[in-house]
Amino acid sequence: MRFYTRYLQFFALLIFVSTSAVNAQSLKLWYDKPARVWEETLPLGNGRLGMMPDGGVSNEKIVLNDITLWSGAPQDANNYEAYKYLPQIRRLLDEGKNEEAQDLIDKNFVCKAPGSGDVPFGCYQVFGDLNIKFNYGDGKYPQYSNYRRELSLKNAVAMASYTVNGVTYRREYFTSFGDDVSVIHLTADKKGMLNLSISLSRPERAEVSIAGNTLQMAGGLKSGTDKPGMQFLANVKAVLKGGSQSTANNTLEIKSADEVTLFITMGTDYKDGAYKQKLVSLLNVAIKKPYHQQKQEHIARFQKLFGRLSLSLGQSKAADALPTNQRLIAFHKDPSVDKGLPALFFQFGRYLSISSTRVGLLPPNLQGLWANQVQTPWNGDYHLDVNVQMNHWPVEVANLSELNLPLADLVQGMIEPGKRTAKAYYNADGWVAHVITNIWGFTEPGESASWGITKAGSGWLCNNLWDHYAFSNDKAYLKKIYPILKGSAQFYSSILTKDKKTGWLVTSPSSSPENSFYLPNGKHASICIGATIDNQIIRELFNNVIIASKTLGIDAAFSTQLKDKLKSLPPAVNIAKDGRVMEWLEDYKETDPQHRHISHLYGLYPAQLITADGTPEWAEAAKKTLELRGDDGPSWTIAYKLLFWARLHDGTRAYKLFTEIMKPTERTDINYGAGGGIYPNLLSAGPPFQIDGNFGTTAGIAEMLIQSHEGYINLLPAIPDSWKAEGTAKGFRARGNFTVDFSWKNGKVISYKVTSSTPKIVKLKVNGKFITIKAVKA
Repeated sequence: MRFYTRYLQFFALLIFVSTSAVNAQSLKLWYDKPARVWEETLPLGNGRLGMMPDGGVSNEKIVLNDITLWSGAPQDANNYEAYKYLPQIRRLLDEGKNEEAQDLIDKNFVCKAPGSGDVPFGCYQVFGDLNIKFNYGDGKYPQYSNYRRELSLKNAVAMASYTVNGVTYRREYFTSFGDDVSVIHLTADKKGMLNLSISLSRPERAEVSIAGNTLQMAGGLKSGTDKPGMQFLANVKAVLKGGSQSTANNTLEIKSADEVTLFITMGTDYKDGAYKQKLVSLLNVAIKKPYHQQKQEHIARFQKLFGRLSLSLGQSKAADALPTNQRLIAFHKDPSVDKGLPALFFQFGRYLSISSTRVGLLPPNLQGLWANQVQTPWNGDYHLDVNVQMNHWPVEVANLSELNLPLADLVQGMIEPGKRTAKAYYNADGWVAHVITNIWGFTEPGESASWGITKAGSGWLCNNLWDHYAFSNDKAYLKKIYPILKGSAQFYSSILTKDKKTGWLVTSPSSSPENSFYLPNGKHASICIGATIDNQIIRELFNNVIIASKTLGIDAAFSTQLKDKLKSLPPAVNIAKDGRVMEWLEDYKETDPQHRHISHLYGLYPAQLITADGTPEWAEAAKKTLELRGDDGPSWTIAYKLLFWARLHDGTRAYKLFTEIMKPTERTDINYGAGGGIYPNLLSAGPPFQIDGNFGTTAGIAEMLIQSHEGYINLLPAIPDSWKAEGTAKGFRARGNFTVDFSWKNGKVISYKVTSSTPKIVKLKVNGKFITIKAVKA
């Protein structure tokens, strides 16, 4: 065994050296035309600041974002009389009068107005637009050639270049990971050829002015209360080499320059009363550095995160030579011709994670941090019935573990509001959150029973928080989040009630997120007793709290209480007469058999209650469930199905789902059914743009290559035929604080290496056989 392991590890080194050319393949999105619409622009972000340039030749619009820019304010939309109706709601459900129970909930058991419909709930909003108008001397629309626009994922730098009247112009853009400013660098290959004007704009609630030679835009958003809303400020300063600059009509005018570097600082007063002074300081520091130093510092800091992992699924030089929008179309027609696009898309997902969140700030919202509207779709908020969780599914396995921490901070801010909501609606201990939240800590039910009463949100968030511990084995972190886990378990424990038909302890009222079913009288409802997702989340949460209690050596009595209640919970899976997983405690008929949510398979992913090897009967029921649900839907739905099939070790079906999500689209309407896809800039379409489709697919690709949820590391558990020829994965993470490198050929692992900060024994499944080795010290 030792000889075999050492041989494989030595062979691994040879493989990684021989495939270095493959791993060095171009990780770029590129285009041969300026962006026509926002869904073609290139996303840049440093976790706080966002920037999306369109690369226009005559006029360029660069959409600006700050992840903290929210309207609204903290609100208390709890109905403190709601708990008085709980006994009546439960009685109606016991009597099979689901419709009447739902009516009662709509009247007395939802949030008070305005809820999420307006401020003070608020909305994530676009910061504004930076507009650049170029003058090429003849007053006509310029005829240009040799156009190229690209985004380097390795460097987090975008570029546009083209030729007009024999002069080659070039722009570079980045949101600095070094000095926390946005930077745009403009050059021409002949001196004195840069002539341009720069302005700022916003659709509402902003004033633009000039202070000295600095362009400014300031304003404040609506709070919905008697207090001022969030305040914001942007500064733009131009540093020239050659030429001159002046100001007129709230614009910066630049003439005959050789080079121009624009520095943009933006910020809000979110948790920062001194934001204006901080922006001045950031700007003063940034403008003193030479551009190339600024760029190199940015790249070095970004690569500390991005460079931890590499993935090659085979070469595709011909496909790489196509503009990305054309490459996407070609892949959709024939995926076999392009081995590189899946790896590129995986790395794009990692790039988006790094770019849209930062330790100490906010997690990515429904649009990451990239929005181009004042009223973003669905408020651009945090949906707790899959979406914000999906945003974080790839970060652990993709070696970006610390990017889970902003979500933990957001959840921490929900605890006190969640305690009030738990008392108001259930007279319960602990804390709860329902379907939606914002940066202000909203935990109340939504405005309608049909979607808003689902209370799985807080338990599902605890799964994400637990995942960070499972991958890191960080006991200090576990101690920090333990009160959050315990508080959630206290809530669910205190609301469980005995089902009169089965004797099980269940939640009542309950619902399966956003789905509905037919009643015996032909009418339909969403409210029920003991939806499957509730049962699965509670079972998982209780077990995790029990493990945490033992690990930390605390709360033995509470742990014992949870163990006792676990004995009376429904099974994680009940199988219907047709062989599928039951979505509700009763075997109701769905109103929409292909509904976008598949919440009753939570136990398959992200939980570990249903496994291909450990619970084969349940796994078979999950397959039948997925067969009926179909393969289409909004992009996040397709991504979730990809993850399910990967967990079921069906690489062929998982890959089919990948090709489904990669279908090109330009639709931007609000969609709840079939018809997801990918925009030309590779952002996922619901439509409209929702970033969870990107993140879910990134997690799905990883799940096809490596799994670690069953107590061992499983290499290539769901590799599709298309990827079997050869491949190399380096820097993937596994539960237990392991880093894994491996290579394969013809579908068989030919080398692997497992490292850990603490050398220890680890069990692997390699080419269908179990192997036990000692991990090498990292």
